[in-house]
Amino acid sequence: MEAIRTKIQERYALAATGAGCCNGNACCASDYSADELARIPAESVLGLGSGNPVRVAGLHPGETVVDLGSGAGVDVFLAASVVGAQGRAIGVDMTPAMVDRARGAAHSPRAPNTSFVLAPIERIPLADNIADVVLSNCVINLSPDKPAVFAEAFRILKPGGRLAISDIVQERDLGKIEDDCGCVATAMVRAEYLNTIRDAGFRELHIAEDRAWRTGPNGVEASAVTLVARKPGGR
Repeated sequence: MEAIRTKIQERYALAATGAGCCNGNACCASDYSADELARIPAESVLGLGSGNPVRVAGLHPGETVVDLGSGAGVDVFLAASVVGAQGRAIGVDMTPAMVDRARGAAHSPRAPNTSFVLAPIERIPLADNIADVVLSNCVINLSPDKPAVFAEAFRILKPGGRLAISDIVQERDLGKIEDDCGCVATAMVRAEYLNTIRDAGFRELHIAEDRAWRTGPNGVEASAVTLVARKPGGR
């Protein structure tokens, strides 16, 4: 697991400088409107996502949002613009160069309600029941311990809190494949991925967006999904 984690850190440290994966047309997509981009610092936009989980999260003013694998902070800043001055948006990322870039962008006067934590998303140094919403964008597929990530997301959510994530899933077991930055080799098969979320305790799972990500000779091999689920209670 540590070898996988080290490789991912190296990859995203390069991406934080504007080099690396995206220049190779890999795990990179932009799904932000001109209005959304106008509300966030330009230096946070690296195009490393597979969707826009903020758009489906149903955020409200005053809420606390935690973004797992926040990178340079694009979804943190976007969420912060919705929850407003009475809310909070917290990014968690394990790559020092990404956290440094996000913290630099946070000096923008538009982002006083943001903060960034250097930590692996399998072990989040935040209190239980702190978040109204947990976000993630094309990151959990990279984790070597996905059940731990979903267990941590469940732990830090308040009862009734929402999980809103965009991620990559394999449509069938592709075995060992080489796609260093394509986010497919380390992804779970769809059914296993969704069951892992449910096994963590989440309910009301709903796929809001679903599109092909990688196609091979036998059709779609991997898809980009954006989904919402809920931690029971709180109603």
